Amino acid sequence: MFIFDKVPMQTNLESFLDCTTPVVPSQFLPKSEMMKLNKLWHPWERENIDYFTLGDLWTSFDEWSACGAGIPIVSDDGQNLIQYFVPYLSAIQIFTSNSSLNCTRDETDSSETRDSFSDSFSDESESEKLSRWDGCSSEEGLSEQDCSWHPNARLGNLYFQYFEKSSPYGRVPLADKTFSLAERYPGLMSLRSVDLSPASWMAVAWYPIYHIPAGRAVRDLQTCFLTYHTLSSSFQDMDFEEDAENVERKGKEGESIALPPFGMATYKMQGDVWISDKMGGQDQERLFSMVSVADSWLKQLHVQHHDFNYFMGIRH
Repeated sequence: MFIFDKVPMQTNLESFLDCTTPVVPSQFLPKSEMMKLNKLWHPWERENIDYFTLGDLWTSFDEWSACGAGIPIVSDDGQNLIQYFVPYLSAIQIFTSNSSLNCTRDETDSSETRDSFSDSFSDESESEKLSRWDGCSSEEGLSEQDCSWHPNARLGNLYFQYFEKSSPYGRVPLADKTFSLAERYPGLMSLRSVDLSPASWMAVAWYPIYHIPAGRAVRDLQTCFLTYHTLSSSFQDMDFEEDAENVERKGKEGESIALPPFGMATYKMQGDVWISDKMGGQDQERLFSMVSVADSWLKQLHVQHHDFNYFMGIRH
């Protein structure tokens, strides 16, 4: 059954952000476990802390990976459509406080030079804006010796990182990819959001496949999106999108946790389908802001993200 009803006054871009926000089942952290949390990453005193496992996060992408995520949109001439996108893992970095975990070398589908990462934060609190983060670059790749970073380093220990560099046609949908990687790196299933450093993140590439009703030549339905999501519970209470209309999309405490994108990039964005001027130009402002935040995130972590560069027209 296809639902065409949208939140009143919701634009197509807002519909995309809303419908592609993963909502993951959560559970409360036992009181005995709260004392074991890294205080640099969880400085706030809370009565309850809920978390999710990475395995449940990948499971939330199952249906989207198999059938596509349906986005209700309205075309330029007022037609109601459902545009479907398939998610692909574009990039991920997972940092933990547990130095006993087996650190890994970079995973990639290309022999190109691996990306670097920072090994320290600024002295500011994690409650500050993402744009205030700072760090210095480390040598690319990892070795067993590299894994033993200073225990007080705010970044933590790099458990795993992956950067997709193959063409869209050679990629495997996100759920299949992550489950495959987890066969070699079991932490990709068992790690909890409370175990992860605030520097842990992933980027999801969304490629269009078809729209319903079919047969309508609608301009700008070939747009591709790249969304950035934090994975750590440190950002659980932060609102990256100041959109009160979509509060209901956020998970209920103790039941689920939503991971709305904090950054974004687009490719083949033409026409006016995704950028509406009906709301005072807020779509254009939001897109510009999210692209800027994504760019700032990557620069401050000293990461060269292949898909971001390609989407932005940066060729190396």
